[in-house]
Amino acid sequence: MTSSHPSPLSLADAATGEVFTVRQVVAPAATPEWALQLEDIGFLAGERVAIMARGMPGGDPLVVRVGLSTFALRLDEAACIQIRPLPAGTVS
Repeated sequence: MTSSHPSPLSLADAATGEVFTVRQVVAPAATPEWALQLEDIGFLAGERVAIMARGMPGGDPLVVRVGLSTFALRLDEAACIQIRPLPAGTVS
């Protein structure tokens, strides 16, 4: 049986250059402190976020813009950040 609800999109899966909104931060059980650390640097629900660049090879780390700040995140950290597309008609 398949779920009628798609799994949440994470920042790790986002396309470079597209702008999204942070939905929530969900840390893995093994590293629960990541949620607070990511929220402390600005990954809060409602903030705009975009992947600016990906490291080579393998796409790790990511250069991420959240609000007016830019950070480098590992793929594992970016996977904790659930995102949603901007509402239709929103200027990015």
